[in-house]
Amino acid sequence: MPSKLGNITFYADDPPRLARFWSGVFGYPPVEWGEPLKSELLDAGLTEADLAARGVAEDPDGVGPRLFFHHASGPKQGRNRLHLDISATPGRSPSRDELEAEKDRLVALGAEVVRLVDQDWGPWPELYYQLRDPDGNEFCLQ
Repeated sequence: MPSKLGNITFYADDPPRLARFWSGVFGYPPVEWGEPLKSELLDAGLTEADLAARGVAEDPDGVGPRLFFHHASGPKQGRNRLHLDISATPGRSPSRDELEAEKDRLVALGAEVVRLVDQDWGPWPELYYQLRDPDGNEFCLQ
């Protein structure tokens, strides 16, 4: 049986904040360590500090990706070796207006625009925004 993706894990300066940002990107409800989950986690041996050093963005229907955030041991340095590509209009190419509207929504959530790319890659047009999340991780909106 082939493997399946479990989590996409990020090291973060502020895991709960980054979890809230990415929950907003994907339209997931924010996951808080409220009751009864908090008691269950504490009973399992985690501490309050452990909970403060973690966050999760999770599709309640289990369809979309699950993102896990863990406290980083130091500041981010350099460019990501991997990044996420986010579709502004899943299943089809967005119009420029749709791309702009989604970019504006992500900026309101805390993203930072790095640049707009409008070029051809061989016979295929490319139109996307390179952005950074609140922790400085690069991602693209296409």
